[in-house]
Amino acid sequence: MTICRMNFKSQVLDLSTSVNVYLPDNEVMIAEAPILYLLHGWSDDCNAWLDSTNLIRQAQAYPFVIVMPQVGLSYYTDMIAGGDYFTFLTKELPQKIAQWFQIMPQKKKTFVAGLSMGGYGAFKWALTYPEQFCAAASLSGALDVVNIWRQKPERKKHLAAIFGDLDLLTDSRNDLFALLKNPALVEKSCETHFFQMCGTEDFVYADNQRFLQIAKKTLRNFEYQESPGDHNWDYWEGAIELVLKRFAGIYEENKNVL
Repeated sequence: MTICRMNFKSQVLDLSTSVNVYLPDNEVMIAEAPILYLLHGWSDDCNAWLDSTNLIRQAQAYPFVIVMPQVGLSYYTDMIAGGDYFTFLTKELPQKIAQWFQIMPQKKKTFVAGLSMGGYGAFKWALTYPEQFCAAASLSGALDVVNIWRQKPERKKHLAAIFGDLDLLTDSRNDLFALLKNPALVEKSCETHFFQMCGTEDFVYADNQRFLQIAKKTLRNFEYQESPGDHNWDYWEGAIELVLKRFAGIYEENKNVL
């Protein structure tokens, strides 16, 4: 396997940023391999998955190219006072990956997952552009950002820079519950698999339960799994291995689909 640690100038963000890319050693040409965008959490960066888990060892059993971008404290959002990180993530970064590794975007071989803030980002990306993804996974996702705002007053300054204010956030395109209420997006999501995981001791557990109650009635291909665990790397270490295994199974089922 190979880890590419890349620094580049983003035209969308108008600044230099970083991305780590895991390239598997297997018989499949890299250009034909499935791709997994793996998103970091609130206090992390593009190195977090590599530094805090055994991702490299786990990933060797699977065919994925794994892309780990850096987005700072952006909530994967086009910020009110900051960079257009959602546009960077969903438009510019896939174009860069295609340019660098000749991996052309295809729904049947494109996946996204993330933890905490990254779980929010993964579901937001897949719900907004479901035609791009075979599957998406949220691990301990900060899925109810409206409630996070209310629960975490110490983050108000950062959240205001991202979303503007609570009224602008509620029922907006940045509110996952609003996306679940959008009939057009839900209809387009019918062929995308959604996989939600959360530890039962996690502070976002109640938020995940609220999301679950709506998602299981709305999304056609939706799975939920919970187990004992907190909002920490001990939980995410096991969770990402389950995600890799589940995604690999979905990929094998779909890779010959035209």
